[in-house]
Amino acid sequence: MAETPAPTALPATPPLWRRLWLPVLVFALLALVPFVWSERFILGLVTRAMIMAIGALSLDLILGYGALVSFGHAAFLGIGAYAVAILFSHDIVDASIAFPVAILAGALFALVTGAISLKTRGVYFIMITLAFGQMAYFTATSLSAYGGDDGLRMFHRSEVFGTRILANDTTFYFVVLGTLALCFVLLRAIVGSRFGRVLRGAKENERRMRALGFDPFRYRLAAYVIAGAICALAGALFANLGTFVAPAYMTWQRSGEFIAMVVLGGMGTLIGPIIGGIGVTLVEEWLAALTQHWKVIFGPMVILVAIFARGGVVKLLERGGGK
Repeated sequence: MAETPAPTALPATPPLWRRLWLPVLVFALLALVPFVWSERFILGLVTRAMIMAIGALSLDLILGYGALVSFGHAAFLGIGAYAVAILFSHDIVDASIAFPVAILAGALFALVTGAISLKTRGVYFIMITLAFGQMAYFTATSLSAYGGDDGLRMFHRSEVFGTRILANDTTFYFVVLGTLALCFVLLRAIVGSRFGRVLRGAKENERRMRALGFDPFRYRLAAYVIAGAICALAGALFANLGTFVAPAYMTWQRSGEFIAMVVLGGMGTLIGPIIGGIGVTLVEEWLAALTQHWKVIFGPMVILVAIFARGGVVKLLERGGGK
């Protein structure tokens, strides 16, 4: 009589320190930047990098956990930025009003476009999100009352309950850092919840999830709306960083940058897109200072990372940390 094979043991859950050491290290290093480099240029550059990281982090929810490749994600960044700037032009300058409006505008645009886009799959989803992103871009260029193709300038950063505490670069830096940390914690909780498990299950086997009684479309649409709202929040911060908004925020090239940040950092890790967002922004700035043909250098760098760092930079760091 043949022996019954022993059941395969489930993989052990990594210890807590293995799961948290990298996020703690990244946020600790970011918190130290103003104390080490107090120059305005450095603070502004790292602040911009963290804002891009928020956008990449929001994309990871639908790309890394839902396998939804969106080439229109930058539209949410631009919508959030324009919401703040347009309200500013109408003398509504308080962040307590402007930021919620920006988040709501991004969520509403995601709800409408997502309800249509998520009816498709694969390359069709990519093309539809690209089309919606370009629609948002050309809409912004046609808004002649708000600068059109030249963009719209704000005279100062948003106020907070009547005070201009965001005018200080160091204060604004820590506000952006705190927002990045809160978005990371929020998305980590979402991914670890039942909602996140259903989203990942639909990515692996949609038919099985339907057999279990779950509607993947509803979960994907909810994730798409959450991602759009968070990216719009990044746009609101971006508008305040340079006190200027432009249609260029919504281009498909910017959406491509977000995808590169997620892929290079590590899809489906949350901390990976943060590392990717900050790393890509800093490397682009460094290469641009060396030569105007910096993209010729940056392209092969991306290819090498994609080939030799399967799973992104975060996987390399985690393996090194484990050893």
